[in-house]
Amino acid sequence: MSGKKNPYDLSLIICCYNEAEILDLNFRRVVSYLDNLKLNYELIVVDDCSRDGTRKIIRRLEQEFSDRSIKVIFHEENKGRGGAVKTGMQAAEGTVAGYIDIDLEVSEWYILPCVLMILNDGYDIVTGFRTYKVHLTFTSLSRHILSHVYRWLVRLLLKTDLKDTETGYKFFHREKILPVLDLTLSNHWFWDTEIMLLSERNGIKIKEIPCLFIRNPKKTSTVRVFKDSLDYLFEVIRFRARLKTIKS
Repeated sequence: MSGKKNPYDLSLIICCYNEAEILDLNFRRVVSYLDNLKLNYELIVVDDCSRDGTRKIIRRLEQEFSDRSIKVIFHEENKGRGGAVKTGMQAAEGTVAGYIDIDLEVSEWYILPCVLMILNDGYDIVTGFRTYKVHLTFTSLSRHILSHVYRWLVRLLLKTDLKDTETGYKFFHREKILPVLDLTLSNHWFWDTEIMLLSERNGIKIKEIPCLFIRNPKKTSTVRVFKDSLDYLFEVIRFRARLKTIKS
């Protein structure tokens, strides 16, 4: 591990894809929260080729908050969830590098305990294990059920004790996770599960903490429930075969 002192305690990555309806308000919520912490932080905003005005909002926020440490990265083609997070991780300079979903369906209030468990308690990865408050609509209920089925399949087929590998609330000891990051192949939603299983196989010390997940029924989701679920299933099967070639 490098002896060089990192300039930030936390690099927080915010990945965006067509987030115009929620970005302005939620970005301000995150900045307000971070400003009240005794942490030296940077924000890394990665736009994954949005087409709805998200980029215009990002540029405006970058100017408005020019006194904060903010890096903005625009993808010129859509790379997917994993590709966007990897871009942010590679640009990060903090001791801890993490990302949250900007819809804030898991609140920004969990950032501090995640970071402190890495800085003070010796964990290498801390993630939010989502506990659900479900709004009874067809879409939210179907996504809730499919998420739990996916978790069950991951534990069954990939032989892991991790409860919630696909959560979009993950924090890493940056220097320890970079070698694992280089092993990831997926650029899409499966990347969340891939990074966790590879970390587990490589002896990375992981902690999951319960976080309340409250779905916003008014938010337009970019998740295609049934197609993405099938894609997840095929990815799990392919990854299972790959794990057999990786020594623990």
